[in-house]
Amino acid sequence: MNQDITQRTFDFAVRIVKLCQSLEENAGVPRTLAKQLLRSGTSIGANVEEARAGQSKADFINKNAIALKEARETQYWLRLLVATKIVSPDKLDKLIQESEELKRILGAIIVSSKTSEK
Repeated sequence: MNQDITQRTFDFAVRIVKLCQSLEENAGVPRTLAKQLLRSGTSIGANVEEARAGQSKADFINKNAIALKEARETQYWLRLLVATKIVSPDKLDKLIQESEELKRILGAIIVSSKTSEK
């Protein structure tokens, strides 16, 4: 697996943690959404790391598929934060863009792995 995706998902998780720390300062909805975002946003990189140590090609594909699912969920929470005006778009545009790029990369890894599996 490309080292770049491992580092990118780690860097993304760091940015998510920092965002969630600022959201946690507010009671109510922002704090609740922060918990959801923190789980999915940090899970992407954790699953990419697990995929690197996959016990089989199927395990590798499965872990990356989970990472892709978490990237989709993360993007949903980021978009929701913008749509509800909890966070201004200019503060999340780059994170949303990175989540989109991570989805594309993970999707390509999965397709490529499935193709080479046959």
